[in-house]
Parts: sequence; structure tokens; C-alpha cells
Amino acid sequence: MTSNATPYLENPFTPSFGQIPAHLAGRTDVIQTLTRAFDSTLRRPDLTTVFSGARGTGKTALLSYLANQAQERGWVVASTTAIPGMLEDIELRTLRNAQHLVQAPGGPSISEIGIPQIVDIKLSTDASPSNWRLRMDRILDQLEQHHAGLLITVDEIDPNLDEMVQLAAIYQHFVRENRKVALLMAGLPHNVSALLNNKTVSFLRRAQTVALGRVSDLDVVDALFRTVQEHGRTITQANLDHAARAINGFPFMIQLVGYRAWDQNPSAKEISSTDLNQGIELAKREMKSRIIQATFQELTDLEIQFLAAMAQDSGDSNVSDIQARLDRSASVISQYKRRLIDAGIIGERRRGIIGFDLPFFREYLLEFLGEYPAKPARGPKPC
Repeated sequence: MTSNATPYLENPFTPSFGQIPAHLAGRTDVIQTLTRAFDSTLRRPDLTTVFSGARGTGKTALLSYLANQAQERGWVVASTTAIPGMLEDIELRTLRNAQHLVQAPGGPSISEIGIPQIVDIKLSTDASPSNWRLRMDRILDQLEQHHAGLLITVDEIDPNLDEMVQLAAIYQHFVRENRKVALLMAGLPHNVSALLNNKTVSFLRRAQTVALGRVSDLDVVDALFRTVQEHGRTITQANLDHAARAINGFPFMIQLVGYRAWDQNPSAKEISSTDLNQGIELAKREMKSRIIQATFQELTDLEIQFLAAMAQDSGDSNVSDIQARLDRSASVISQYKRRLIDAGIIGERRRGIIGFDLPFFREYLLEFLGEYPAKPARGPKPC
């Protein structure tokens, strides 16, 4: 007896940390630029690139995607996170991923063979002085013999980590020595800024910097449509446009809305309006708990006051109005405006006009302001 039931179709959306989506919306130019650099026989400046962006803008997924692209083009890839021990991790991952090209150092070698008692073999080990740069030099020498390059990717930049600064400083020497190396790093905007301002690694200021922010509604619609269609289901143009308005250009929300809407009725051929609306509501809740709350908890009192002053406007805000409401100097307002822009919470619309960029943040803030109405800024005014 055969069943007429529609088979369950696996959910293709990926709202999990670091997973590569079926389609990376709005990142085509970045991907084309880097893959061109991986293919080039001459060194391109894009081989040293620093990505910055708020949580949920797809930094980790982009690093993973670019690492795969490099690997497909014959590069050896060592991917790590900026935590203590990262230099050793890079070395060990390089050796592991290049074991078909590189001989691991420190192993025993035959130093002498004699036959006093049939067989007499003496082994010796390399005990010469070494440090991380020298060991990496030896690895790069062997990779060069096979015309292979080394790509290092570092996620979650931490400017206070000594090894982060060491890596950047030593990498500069690799570049000067014409090594076939590349370094892609990603982090939250304030951490990226702090690293770039470190005098020890001032050369990084000449690196390519890419700010990952909102993507266009057209790119959102395209990513949703292609993901749904390529995995056996359909969705109307009206529902795609509705989803794009709810997503508001935020990469993480593309995957979250798609994932929740798909799972409402995964055996149906079409994702309906009801499925989509339920998916959007679930996605909003998760967005608040996974992105907005964590971002909000890192804000200072005055940053919250700045955002509270913005929330008084139904739409975009005039910076001069914010200054009047907070009774602060223009320099202080400018300083905090830049911090909040760097954090990806707000963005400039045109000169003197700003608005909320992080989806649903204004709504979250207004809920908070129920307990935190127009309180005066706490503490003394900054100088």
C-alpha cells in the first residue's frame, strides 16, 4: 500500500552560530573580491582584510565561507578564535591541514647506522632553539615548495589579547618576506577599532576593512526565494516582500525567519502567509533573546540615555534634538553617536539625521523604558 502523504522536506535555513547559509545575502562583492585574490598569482591587498559588524551580521559565516573558497583553490587554512593559545592553535591546525605537504617538526630522525650487533640505529631529535615565528617560517618554506599558500582566519577579535597583537606583528614580517599568506579577521566594531589603534600593529590600518551591516531588501528576497526554491518548496512574491520588511536587512533574521516559517508546515509545498506570520513572530522573540538582550547589556548609562532620547521620535531623529534632550555638549553627543553606530545599533541616514538599524531594538528599548522613563543621565557629565 502506497502513501499519498507529501514527504517531509529538510529545513535548509541555518540560524545557528557560524553555519554557512545556502545563500549569503548581500556579500557578493566581498566574496568575488576575495576569491579573485585567492586565484591571483600576484599579491592583492585584499589578502589582509578585517571585517567588523554587530552580532548577527554574519561575520563568522562569511569567514567560514571564504575559508572554504580558499581551500578549494589550494590554500591551506588555519581557522581560530582570539583566545589564549591561539598561536599554538594556528600552528597545529596548519600542520594538520597541510600534512600532505609539510613534515611535522621535532620528530626523530636517523643520525647513524652501524652493525656492531647486526643492527645499531641511533636516533636524534631536533632540539635547536625555536619560537612561533621560526616554526611558521619552516612550515611556509615547505608550503612554498608546493606553491601553496596559508590562510589564517581569526574570529572574535580581542585587542587585549597579547597573542592577537603578536600574530598581527609577525604576519607583517611574512608579508614583507613575500610569503604566500593571507589574514582574515572579524570582530565587533569597538574591538576592531581598538586593535587598529594599537601602535604595535599600526600596519593593520592599511589593511582592507569591511563593515558588515544591513543588506538590501532585494538581496533578502533573492536569498529567501533561492533557498526555498532550490529545496523543493514555493513562496509567493507578496510573502517574500512581507518577509523582507520584517527582516529589515539583518542577515541573522533572514535565516531565523526562514527557518521558523519553513518549520510551521514542512510537508506543504508552499510556505503560506500563516506560516510566514507565525515564523516572523517566533523569530522576533529569538532575536530579542539571542541578539538584542546581549547587545543591550553592554551599553553604558549614557548610551542608554542617548537611545532613550532617540526613542521619543516615531521615526528618524535629529542629532540636535538628542543634544537638547540630554543637555550635553556637541562633542559628547558625537562621541556616543559614533559608539552606537560602531555597535550596529543605529545608523546615519543623512547629515545630522540618525535612526535605529538593529531590528526590533527600538521596541525592546520602549519596553525597558516602562521602568526607565525619562530619567536624567546618571553620574557627572563627561568632560
